[in-house]
Amino acid sequence: MFEGIYFANPNYIWLLLSLPLAIMWHIFTWKKTQPKLKMPSFSSFKGQSSFWTKLRPLLFFFRLLAMGLIVFAIARPQTLDVSTRTKTNKGIDIVMAIDVSSSMLAQDLKPDRLSALKRVASAFVDDRISDRIGLVVYAGESYTKTPITSDKGIVKSGLREISYQGLIEDGTAIGMGLATSVNRLKDSRAKSKVIILLTDGVNNSGFIDPKIATELAVEFDIKTYTIGLGSNGRALAPVAVLPNGEFQYGMTKVEIDETLLQEIAASTGGVYFRATDNKKLEEIYAEINKLEKTEIEEFKYYNYEEKYRFLVLFSIVILVIELIARNTIFKSFI
Repeated sequence: MFEGIYFANPNYIWLLLSLPLAIMWHIFTWKKTQPKLKMPSFSSFKGQSSFWTKLRPLLFFFRLLAMGLIVFAIARPQTLDVSTRTKTNKGIDIVMAIDVSSSMLAQDLKPDRLSALKRVASAFVDDRISDRIGLVVYAGESYTKTPITSDKGIVKSGLREISYQGLIEDGTAIGMGLATSVNRLKDSRAKSKVIILLTDGVNNSGFIDPKIATELAVEFDIKTYTIGLGSNGRALAPVAVLPNGEFQYGMTKVEIDETLLQEIAASTGGVYFRATDNKKLEEIYAEINKLEKTEIEEFKYYNYEEKYRFLVLFSIVILVIELIARNTIFKSFI
């Protein structure tokens, strides 16, 4: 019955404390208000108690009830209906360019670099509620895994499917990966266009120079965040392919062309990050998530419905009844 009811002036409810005081005052003054009749004997009045006399305390109860209702009315009970409308301004189009060369199977991140990246990138996709995201994968060459889309299910499905299967030539073609990503974004009308390029090596493949790809990104006003993935020093990584097709692992030196990645980021207005472990990789994507925020306007509409009118009307009716009864039915009763 009272669910969803709020008081606009809750401080007035403290006035209810006056009711116990009124009761105490009534009890204290009750005998003084009763007329006294002195007679040598009351035996003649035994058994003559009136029914209306017994009901007379109801008058005081009615008055207390009216006072309580007035207090609640002053506190202004009301219900609140809140409706929300969200307006999203032009969002951000993001392309994640992911290195899928064999070195991404190195195990300095757990369980390996590629698996760690896929898990963190999937969480990043979940956070980009109002943006469109696409996937580009590259090794010795590059291709679009998922076109730019607002369907997060498609993007996450594409992420899960990414693996090293030797489908494209091995190597690290950073220029190719960046150029393909630029090609995905160049015609976008989004408020902001962003590439997140991740690699664990140096540019050693492809026919597009990374500097030319960077100039293309600058020309189309595409900001590029670059991430160097891999621990410092040496890491357990694939070094050869066994006759059964499986990789043979060995300790190899971690080589990342940080100078190139820093130049790409600086030229396009982005930032270069270095991820040396799983936690650092999560922190990097969280930082990019903070740097690239979509502007969302939320409009809230408040509809208040006052409930005090019924209480006022009810209290007036009770007071009128009490006043009429006191001056008619109970007027002649002691």
